[in-house]
Parts: sequence; structure tokens; C-alpha cells
Amino acid sequence: MNMGSNSVVDMIEASSGVHFSGFHMDGLEQIQKVELPITSAHENMHKQPFVIGVAGGAASGKTTVCDMIIQQLHDQRVVLVNQDSFYHNLTEEELNRVHEYNFDHPDAFDTEKLLSSMDKLKHGQAVDIPNYDFKSYKHSVFPARRVNPSDVIILEGILAFHDPRVRELMNMKIFVDTDADVRLARRIRRDTVEKGRDIGQVLDQYSNFVKPAFDDFILPTKKYADIIIPRGGDNHIAVDLIVQHIRTKLGQHDLCKIYPNLYVIHSTFQIRGMHTLIRDSQTTKHDFVFYSDRLIRLVVEHGLGHLPFTEKQVLCILVWIFVRGYVVCLSSGVARVWRMLCEHVVKVSRLERFLFTEKETTVSS
Repeated sequence: MNMGSNSVVDMIEASSGVHFSGFHMDGLEQIQKVELPITSAHENMHKQPFVIGVAGGAASGKTTVCDMIIQQLHDQRVVLVNQDSFYHNLTEEELNRVHEYNFDHPDAFDTEKLLSSMDKLKHGQAVDIPNYDFKSYKHSVFPARRVNPSDVIILEGILAFHDPRVRELMNMKIFVDTDADVRLARRIRRDTVEKGRDIGQVLDQYSNFVKPAFDDFILPTKKYADIIIPRGGDNHIAVDLIVQHIRTKLGQHDLCKIYPNLYVIHSTFQIRGMHTLIRDSQTTKHDFVFYSDRLIRLVVEHGLGHLPFTEKQVLCILVWIFVRGYVVCLSSGVARVWRMLCEHVVKVSRLERFLFTEKETTVSS
């Protein structure tokens, strides 16, 4: 194989190591002669914000939970997007019968505009969030609120999980579960004190619209939640655990920003399942070795996709041969998996020879 001017020893010393969280490829710049462009998808993977969805019934404590998360993430850039900002403007006919309008129905929201705004924020674009006036039941005459891309974006609303396209944009989904009597008591106090409504009107609206909408549209979305918080903002332990998890996820993105050659494998149900078994103290030795080997194999296979392969055509007497050359030094923990992969490459690529180095032993096959 033509490995360039570098010696094999230099290449081995410059090659990378492997760890479970990703493939850290130090020294590839030394052996890669042609600078490959970084795809936009790879850039977005590192720069995309962490999107949190917070859903739950009216007066369940969603805003309180969001405020507590924002306060604890004071060292990060966090923005809050409220689903209430995306209510449809009421027509004249609807305004004349506003007391019969169901604000808790999915059709009351401009979901397409919400989806477009969240998608832009997810991909690092600034958006204008409308200001909805609950007195005129229309978008306010004041300028829309400019929201810039941030490290963390929180979408809060009673039906935040209703549309599957919006759910797909979320990295974490939180459902605030509060007792119905507590929510009703909070709603009565809020509407009578802050909005000056009669208690009879509040109860009529609750029984005619709020309660049926919760049972039909809001409660069924609870199954999509990753985390369910009982008692809402009173559950400080749950909020602390959520913030700790968010910091961990943000730390992974920060590592990718510091080390541009650090690649984090996308988490899947398979990978999470193997991590669970490996970390379980009740797992047998046989299963531990089996799933560790399987996980290492996935890391190595993923890393091979980032190696600076080069194709070279060699004119021979009889046929054209495509030669792909590489030398990689790995830790002993992945030696067995690496040997299996190399043997597979030899069979598929029909290479005549490959060099496998393990510690101080050199094997030529």
C-alpha cells in the first residue's frame, strides 16, 4: 500500500484512541493530505440547541417549572416560547360569541406557524414570535418578540405534545401532572383576581371546555413525555434532576465545540439498552463481555466512517485494482473487535495483505 511519505511508526503514533462516548480522532490532520469539507449536517449536530417541551393542564404549574429551570441554567442562554402566542385571531363572528369559543382545542392554535418558528430556532435561525392580546383576542399591535437561537429552547403550552411534527423537534418532553382539584382552585383564583371574572363564569367555562379538552386532547399526550413531574413546581427534586440532565447533554455539545474531531454517536434504543445492561450490577460476566464487545464494535464501525480513506487506481498488467490503505492504532480493549473488522475488510475488498499491530506483536495476514 502507498501510505505517503510518513513512516508506519509515525502514523501509528499519530492515530487515535477509542472511548464509549465517541470516536476521538487525534492526529488525522497529519496523514490527511486533502482537506475534506465538513458537512452542514455535522455542523448542525454540534450547534443545534437543546429543545425542551413542557406540557400539562391549565394551571398545572408549567410556567413555574419553566422558570425554575431557567433560573438554574443561569450560565446558559435559555429562551422560553409560549404556545399561547400562536392562538388564531378571532373573527368578528367569533368575537361576538367569545364565551363559547374553546381556547383549549387544538384548532385554536396556529400549529403551522408554531412548527415553522420552532424548526427555524432548532436550526439556528432567529424568529419573530407574535404577541397575542387576550383582551382583543388578536395579535397585538406591538412588534413581535425577536427570539434569537440559544443553547436551550423551552416550548411551554397545554398542547405542546399534540402535533407529532412539533414533538419530533424536542430533545426532552416534560409533562407537569397536577391534581385536577388543585388546577381548578388555581384557575378560580387566577381568573377572579387577575381577570375580574365571576366565579360562575369560570366554573361554566371549566365544565364546558377546559375539563373536556383536558380529557380528550391534553391527558392523552402524557404518554409521549420522557419525564412526568407530579405536583408541578412544588417538586424541587424532579426539577433539580432535570437540570442536571440538561447540563450533561449541554456538556457533550461543548466537548464537540472544543474538539472539532470529536464525534458523538447518536443515541438509539439499542445503545441505551446495552448501556443499561453493562451498568447493571446484576448482569452476568458473560452478558457483560458480550454487550461490551457489541458496543465497542458499534464505536469502531462508526469511527471507520470518519477515517481519511483515499482511493487510488493502480494500472496492472491484467486488471484495475482499487487500493484503500489505512493504519490505525487502538487500545487493547477493542483489539479483538478490530481484528474481526479487518478480516471482514480483507474479504470484501479482496486485499492481499493487511498489517495488524497489538502492543508489541505484529501479525501479517
